[in-house]
Amino acid sequence: MLRKRNAVVALVVWTGLAAASAFAQGPPPPSFPPQQLDQLVARIALYPDPLLAQVMAAATYPNDIPPAAQWADEHHYLTGQALANAIQGDQLPWDPSVQALLPFPSVLDMMNSDMRWTTDLGNAFLAQQQDVMDAVQRQRAIAQRYGYLRSNGQILVSGGPYITIAPVNPGYVVVPYYDPAVVFFAPRPGFFVGGGIRFGFGVSIGGFFAPWGWGGVRFDWGGHGVFLNGARWDRRWDNRAVYVHPYPGIRRPGPGFVRPAEPHRLEPRSAPERSAPREGRAAPREAHRGGERGERR
Repeated sequence: MLRKRNAVVALVVWTGLAAASAFAQGPPPPSFPPQQLDQLVARIALYPDPLLAQVMAAATYPNDIPPAAQWADEHHYLTGQALANAIQGDQLPWDPSVQALLPFPSVLDMMNSDMRWTTDLGNAFLAQQQDVMDAVQRQRAIAQRYGYLRSNGQILVSGGPYITIAPVNPGYVVVPYYDPAVVFFAPRPGFFVGGGIRFGFGVSIGGFFAPWGWGGVRFDWGGHGVFLNGARWDRRWDNRAVYVHPYPGIRRPGPGFVRPAEPHRLEPRSAPERSAPREGRAAPREAHRGGERGERR
């Protein structure tokens, strides 16, 4: 009888340990084939390298994207040091990689409007970082081959072996607008390829946003590495629950932290302000409560 009871206890203990182990392991990593990865990165593959790196890192925190998009929309009238102070002063709870996109409300809006895509991008970047970077290079090579992707007054495009896209002015990051159904396919006869990508909208970064990694963000395309804030981004599928990327200048609220009351007025963008960057145009200057102001340039 005692032997039987001990066997039952052992079985219960083993079952509990197995369940705990399975819970700790979580779901298996996703696996995206190359063609699906090409489609996944198409809408951002032609972004300048620094912006592309920040988008990929932020996508690994999909739950942070909706509230960050709302905050960016409601505080879009703040610029430069005032915006950086507001981000720090509000003690926002989102990962710094997501906070790094707060100067880009149109980018966060794009990510928030298609959370399935954002989540898939983040999961792919966690599980298949090298494959994702290779997919970006494939898409850039196509756009360059057809004449759409080339250097201009806003960006510098390298010729290879890895195609890099760098802002002409590191302190001013443009957000290109293009249709993936156009720029990754051979142009039809008579089509003006020079108009396939628009660079009318950009954001002044400068030193104000260095704490969020903008001063040290780059790709090591040959080594398949991404560097944010001067350190290699090592968040992966297997360590995603515990990995903390170094941002020494960012205060991270601890458990149980309650944010202070919002000290700024909340002023969502108007319809023209929302549509302009999505169409590759400079946003209009409009009169609002509190005075005249325009989007960041």
